[in-house]
Amino acid sequence: MIDILFSHSYFYKFDQKQWNNKTPFPPLGTLYAASYLRKNGYAVSLFDTNLIDNPKSVSYKIKTEKPKYFVVYDDGFNYLTKMCLTTMREAAFKMIKIAKALNCKVIVCSSDSTDHYEKYLDNGADFIIQGEGEISLKELIDALTNNQNTSQIKGLVFKNKTEIIKNPKHAVLRDLDVLPMPAWDLVNIKSYKNIWESGGKQFTLNIATTRGCPFKCNWCAKPIYGNRYNSHSPEYITKHIKFLSETYNVNRFWMCDDIFGLKPNWVQNFNFLLKKEQLNISYYIQSRVDLLLKEDTIDALEQSGLEEVWVGAESGSQTILDAMDKETKVEQIYKATKLLKAKKIKVAFFIQFGYLNETKEDINKTIAMIKELVPDNIGISVSYPLPGTKFYDKVKDDLQLKANWTDSDELAMMFKGTFNSKYYKKLHRFVHKEYRKSQGFASLKSIFSTNKTTNWRAIGLLPYYIPTSFLDKITLNTMQNTND
Repeated sequence: MIDILFSHSYFYKFDQKQWNNKTPFPPLGTLYAASYLRKNGYAVSLFDTNLIDNPKSVSYKIKTEKPKYFVVYDDGFNYLTKMCLTTMREAAFKMIKIAKALNCKVIVCSSDSTDHYEKYLDNGADFIIQGEGEISLKELIDALTNNQNTSQIKGLVFKNKTEIIKNPKHAVLRDLDVLPMPAWDLVNIKSYKNIWESGGKQFTLNIATTRGCPFKCNWCAKPIYGNRYNSHSPEYITKHIKFLSETYNVNRFWMCDDIFGLKPNWVQNFNFLLKKEQLNISYYIQSRVDLLLKEDTIDALEQSGLEEVWVGAESGSQTILDAMDKETKVEQIYKATKLLKAKKIKVAFFIQFGYLNETKEDINKTIAMIKELVPDNIGISVSYPLPGTKFYDKVKDDLQLKANWTDSDELAMMFKGTFNSKYYKKLHRFVHKEYRKSQGFASLKSIFSTNKTTNWRAIGLLPYYIPTSFLDKITLNTMQNTND
């Protein structure tokens, strides 16, 4: 018999785009919480939903292990959980109802339950934990175990008869090194590795070196870790990497921070410690173009094993970047991309269409930027209103019929923007084709260069992308320019 059965509500198989990528990551935030409670004397287990296809299978796990508490603790480091996809919400509700029927106390900590706690309480959850959850969860479990009053515990939302009580959140952890390493032993690492290898990709594990983001892009929600920025020490992360390398023979990592290496000299010290421990790794990150241009950051990233950086380019229009409160410049995107490429570091762009008052000129500037810089990868989405953001407040009156996507590939416009959902879905395909064309033309030029590798596949696909992108462009020009 165990004390706490942890789970989470993200199912890769319910998000076809992500499942087809064959790059699943274990629920890191869940593993941190499980490790912390185990360190404090509780017997814990995990029902990992990532790779299964039926939330009802939690029933067997509960009947077998007989936990007192069932904790749905979502991985706050996975940006997909912040999207509050409706398929995942419904799966969470099913697990909650099963756990309640099997006499568990049910506790939920997630972005979606933070934003929509009423729905979770109505579906049987006993407590919602808002924000960073480890400390609140320990205090709650301690109180419940000792039959103590729980009503004043920070971070809790709960029902008192018919009234919903919402306590203030706990202050965020400042010293992240007090946390034990995630409970990796609770995960079937081999099952993740098999999926990566079936897709022909090098197995990669996820690590978080920080929590939070101090920047204030007005469309970006931070329901778990907030606007504060706190960092593990380079020593902690190096120790973590050494453990994963020696235990699971993994040497490639996704640093899943919102912003990697913001703290002054952090990257430089990290590089030094990796060399000291003789750890040869590769990794990829998310960052901002303005941060990459500071001092010798790119040099230190390259020396420490950086393989690829995803930057929040968002738009090639300064008007849109300013409207987003992005605090970056288009010229910084150009400069950072060229410097990274010169160091043989791959560059990938997050691109966002559909922001308020976007014009065709703004769209064309973004496409022109992609074609000129030819990043190594692009991820395209449309603006997605999330509670707690200034952007959400501007468009919330339009969200009466639909406020969340079903899955991450839906690309539906949920507010009245310049163009409709059909337009942006066609634009999504068109931009990808224009991007592939640019890759093909760049590869043609590389034939005559001794310093570049020729991508023959990109060249071979040009006869497909040239005519089809031309036809998509004609279609876009004839489509209705209003949102339906």
